[in-house]
Amino acid sequence: MEIILFGLLAVMLVFMFMNTRKRQKQMKEQQEEKASKTVPGAKVLLQGGLYGTVVSYDPVDLDKPAEIELAPGVIIEVHSQSILRVVEPTEAADSYAEDAAADAVEIVDEEHPEVTPAKDANDGIETIQVETPEETKARLERNDDN
Repeated sequence: MEIILFGLLAVMLVFMFMNTRKRQKQMKEQQEEKASKTVPGAKVLLQGGLYGTVVSYDPVDLDKPAEIELAPGVIIEVHSQSILRVVEPTEAADSYAEDAAADAVEIVDEEHPEVTPAKDANDGIETIQVETPEETKARLERNDDN
């Protein structure tokens, strides 16, 4: 009975050791991949949920702060390990943008042009055309005249 318990304990210890080594190897690969992709000009996601563009980053000295540009002219210094991941554009987002640009929008309601539904025969999803400031001003002036 004791031999079976010791055998079971040994199997569990071997499994834990192998699992730990596998996880360490995966983490090291992910860190190396992130370090190779984090170059000036790359879009990144920070730990706090902010997106920005890398201005400077030192993959060797991780204690040196990285400089991230959040908006044009707004550069912040963050700890280099606060960079969560490098953001890469997805094919789904690109294809969605192309589909949205290809859709033709017709003005259905002349009195309310700010809400312009357009249906694609394939999916039945409506899109809304956004007014330009000039169109908004003209619409408000028309409403004031009435």
